[in-house]
Amino acid sequence: MNKQSIRVENLVKSFGKGDSLVDVIDKASFSVETGELIALIAPSGAGKTTLLMMIGCVEEPTSGQIWLGDEKVYDNKWLNKDTRKIRREKIGFIFQAHYLIPFLNIIDNITLLPQTSGQSKEESEKVAMELLKYFDISEKAHAMPSQLSGGQNQRVAIARALANKPKIILADEPTAALDNERSISVVKMLKKIAIEQNVAVIMVTHDEAMLPLCDRILKIENKKVVSTIAKDSTFV
Repeated sequence: MNKQSIRVENLVKSFGKGDSLVDVIDKASFSVETGELIALIAPSGAGKTTLLMMIGCVEEPTSGQIWLGDEKVYDNKWLNKDTRKIRREKIGFIFQAHYLIPFLNIIDNITLLPQTSGQSKEESEKVAMELLKYFDISEKAHAMPSQLSGGQNQRVAIARALANKPKIILADEPTAALDNERSISVVKMLKKIAIEQNVAVIMVTHDEAMLPLCDRILKIENKKVVSTIAKDSTFV
């Protein structure tokens, strides 16, 4: 049975002060369940990444409430001042650029954060190899990022996001640098992860071709967030 993974109530984000005050997000309310792949869409500059970063405890909202799983993390202020701890324990991030460290090999890129968080080298490498096998690139474990294709590096970036076993994946334009075939492959991979790992995935995208692969679409319209079911949502 799917559980609520993300809940947002009356979330507001404003920039500036006085006469220059601008509302980007105004009283957004929605929820996301485990096992869902959600597309977040909006015109450029409408606040997609800002909303994603508020959910990810990176950008502080102006007001509102955020729950991650059963924990209320924001209620007009951060309820836990150590937002880095929340991110480490609950959230995996994927970005448009893979941001792999060029002088570390693939397995070291994946194990860096878990080891920094206190996981043993043995355990982190075991998890990393399991993830690389899951993504069919285990033979690249000791290769350098420069030796992999763009699509392979993005798979490594997804594996890295899963290394701490988060319950939420936030992906900001993860297919923007890929061609259509590789983009479809990455989105199907995210859907597979949502189902098999029982995580909630929110993916910012501008590529309408990816929308039918998602379960629902969150669209920012007039500073509000509107939820619709993705047409012909399938996973093949």
